Amino acid sequence: MSCAVITNEPDENMVIAASINSDGTLNLDRAVAAGGRGSHGQADGPDALFSQGSIKASAKGQVLATVNSGSNTVSLFSIDSKNPTNINQIGDVVSSEGEFPMSLAFNADGSRLCVVNGGQVNGVICYKVDKKNGLITLPNTLRPLGLNQTTPATGPAGTASQIIFSEDGKQLIVSVKGVPPTPGFFAVWDVNSDGTLSPDFKKVAPAKNGLLPFSMTVIPGKNAILATDAGLGFDIFDLKDNSKSSAVAIDGQVATCWSSFSKQTGNFYLTDIGTATVTEVHVDNNLKGTIVSQHPQLPGSATIDNDIATVNGQDFLYVLAPNATAVDVLLLDSPGSAKNIFTLDISGPTKAAGITINPNNLQGMTTFTR
Repeated sequence: MSCAVITNEPDENMVIAASINSDGTLNLDRAVAAGGRGSHGQADGPDALFSQGSIKASAKGQVLATVNSGSNTVSLFSIDSKNPTNINQIGDVVSSEGEFPMSLAFNADGSRLCVVNGGQVNGVICYKVDKKNGLITLPNTLRPLGLNQTTPATGPAGTASQIIFSEDGKQLIVSVKGVPPTPGFFAVWDVNSDGTLSPDFKKVAPAKNGLLPFSMTVIPGKNAILATDAGLGFDIFDLKDNSKSSAVAIDGQVATCWSSFSKQTGNFYLTDIGTATVTEVHVDNNLKGTIVSQHPQLPGSATIDNDIATVNGQDFLYVLAPNATAVDVLLLDSPGSAKNIFTLDISGPTKAAGITINPNNLQGMTTFTR
């Protein structure tokens, strides 16, 4: 089991990989060249890519992919299931067919990968995952988003945020933040059986008061998505019936932008870069979202990307806290309870190894459990 982030440095992007121990704690194991350069969008501070999903692992595919936003490329790695921090590049890096790639998504079995570009040349492209040759561009998947953007992207407002597949794999969705007071939108393409995409996306607005849709996490069994909303709290997006969609405020939030789902607790965990708080949310069978609890982290640590791994039947939340150059580990032992059990220092070991870490560039979080 492992978790990984990217340094996203403009000189050279590196994958920082840590093994997950049997008690959920972490060992920082290695740094591997990602095969390209990172980049920082035109804004100050952490969250350089304005996104979730800049690095992603597929447990079924036993592969890992990352964007190289400064090189406009995507890299694919094999994961050694017996030693999951042992990753090796497969084939050559490939063009993202756009500018400022920021988020990527594997389909359910890890046989396809799609990426969203968020720069001046923006849109999506998908690849076949070939275990020998790497990423092979799929025909009829290069689709524009039509955003009025720059390279690097200017944001966070007005930027793309994340790309995901729907739970059934039949739709590909990109979240796009609005420029207040104009709300953002979800761009939804149909995915055909051969992996090709519909020529144009369906543009769906968030529910009333939704502004800045950011991360997207599937609501299991509901054909719906929970999207964080940096301007409000979170949005619930029903893919079948938009009249059932809603927008829910988190009082006192600054920028709630990243999310994960715990199978063990049945709840979602949202992180806010401004308040350094984890907000736990429950969504019921009628898609009504309520705040269960809030779990403050180190003030000023700028909690961003997160992911959840199941270790020996327990779920652990892994949160990148770039201003602390650390990964916080929280045990999710029951609904409403999230206990900080460990903090992994990234800066000390990487500095000793001569690897550049800049809190403003660190990005991403993905876990791999076999």
